[in-house]
Amino acid sequence: MVAIVSHDAGGAEILSAWVCFQSEPYCLVLDGPAKKIFEQKLGYVNNFSIEQAIQAADWVLCGTSWQSELEKRAVKLAKSRGKKVVSFIDHWVNYTERFMFEASMILPDEIWVGDPDAEKLAKDLFLDTKIQLQENPYFRELKIKLEKFNRFCENSNNGNILYVCEPIKEHALIQYGDERYWGYTEEDALTFFLKNISFLVSDIKEIRIRPHPSENPSKYQWCTLNTRLNIVFGGKKSLLEEIVMSDIIVGCESMAMVVGLLANKRVISSIPREGKVFGLPQVGIEHLRNLVNYQFKPELNA
Repeated sequence: MVAIVSHDAGGAEILSAWVCFQSEPYCLVLDGPAKKIFEQKLGYVNNFSIEQAIQAADWVLCGTSWQSELEKRAVKLAKSRGKKVVSFIDHWVNYTERFMFEASMILPDEIWVGDPDAEKLAKDLFLDTKIQLQENPYFRELKIKLEKFNRFCENSNNGNILYVCEPIKEHALIQYGDERYWGYTEEDALTFFLKNISFLVSDIKEIRIRPHPSENPSKYQWCTLNTRLNIVFGGKKSLLEEIVMSDIIVGCESMAMVVGLLANKRVISSIPREGKVFGLPQVGIEHLRNLVNYQFKPELNA
């Protein structure tokens, strides 16, 4: 039996999909956004403590979180009990921070990754840890669902934009003690997008803002003060449904942007000029700051 330990949404999507494609018995240790994600796929779930699950399991499979130390505590406890422990990385940025616990690096016995880009990043950073490339179960799940959606839906080209949010300043504050460590906040990125949206599309039908699962939706209510744009809030439908309904997907470095590429949507990063270097390796993602800089190049050089 395997103990599955998960807190953040990205890891929960991968691990819940992994469970659905496997027949191995499991027990669950869930907290935060992971609870809702597992319940949506599995129905009612019996939630155990870390101690109970690791004691009962033969091995442990964890996500990786920046919001919580749940998975890090599970890695440390599993290793102290002599149980094999594996961490499945769900993203392409901040790898080192995912394993920092109480000022030390706590690494599992193996790290699993779901694509060659992540494999290279992990191998470059974690030289003494086994890195194993796995089929990404979340992407496999999405492709199956997309095939069903695409039978009934076509790209509308009607100017529907989905903006996917991330709690950037909270992450920066927790990890580095500075909300502006990366040179921008989620509010900066969203403001940059709204001010420069005309560089993406001239005819805008609707902008749907989807808060991150860990965020309070009221956090972005200030956007509705912009009366020239038709802004609504998403999150009531699944991420994939809202992506299929949209023509353009915009965000900073969200996993949802990669899902947008899988759905053959136009995908844009809204990290502003003063922000960090873009971290996702997918070449199909455009950059709003490049589009704006290109348009304004004569004025900037004047």
